[in-house]
Amino acid sequence: MGRERGVIDVSVAEQARPALPRVPALAVLAHYLVGYRRTWRAGVFSSFLLPVLTVLGFGFGVGAYVDQGVGGVPYLDWLVPGLIASTAMQVAIGESTWPVLSNFRWIKTYFAQSAAPLRVGDILAGHLAFVLFRVLTSSASFLLVTALFGALRSAWSPVVLPVVLLLALAVAAPTFAFSAWVPSDSYLALLFRFAVIPMTLFAGVFFPVESLPEELRWLAYITPLWHGVDLCRAATLGVAPQWSIPGHLLYLAAWALAGWVLARRVFRRNLVV
Repeated sequence: MGRERGVIDVSVAEQARPALPRVPALAVLAHYLVGYRRTWRAGVFSSFLLPVLTVLGFGFGVGAYVDQGVGGVPYLDWLVPGLIASTAMQVAIGESTWPVLSNFRWIKTYFAQSAAPLRVGDILAGHLAFVLFRVLTSSASFLLVTALFGALRSAWSPVVLPVVLLLALAVAAPTFAFSAWVPSDSYLALLFRFAVIPMTLFAGVFFPVESLPEELRWLAYITPLWHGVDLCRAATLGVAPQWSIPGHLLYLAAWALAGWVLARRVFRRNLVV
């Protein structure tokens, strides 16, 4: 009787135990979502309110002095897609720098996940999925607010969301590799100073790339951000992009794939002894 009762108790306990996701990366994503549920308010200013203030300052402030607009389009309407792409890039890189370094150097979350056990690809994919979630929520909110300002001129504007997700993956994956490789956070400050800020200023967000000298223009063209900005601007304005759409998508996909390969290699080197 006692033995049977023990068997019944064990079976009940097994039934009560929550089932693990069939895709292990979803368990990693769930871990970050649970933490984000407690900290989401801290990111509202940087990922949402700050870009909206930028729209007000540049779109209405500076835009008031741009009488002819840009390419026959009011400056606010021209500026908004660039800001959406730029914000997506900054959120993606922000979530791919100190959090990744922290998971290796300080709180060592990756090592705990590796001992769970989870494969290196699951750990990397789950964290990247959370980064895309952050980009999606901030970009969708930004898109909604700019629609209320009347700055979206085309029914293709919702296409911006998959574009910024691809852009985010194109910049987040290599940043994961960089953050997992550097020995201290001082290198992350250099990344923002010499990569993120120049991309934001010179990749066609605030003024046309054609205004740059030809030597600098090609530097803008090789950045992932310019390709994301061109696609977003084409979607919100309802015009053809400066470069071909398949060319933009393949270029961003190449960045994402190369970043994934590098990140997985560095993660494996750090986690697998």
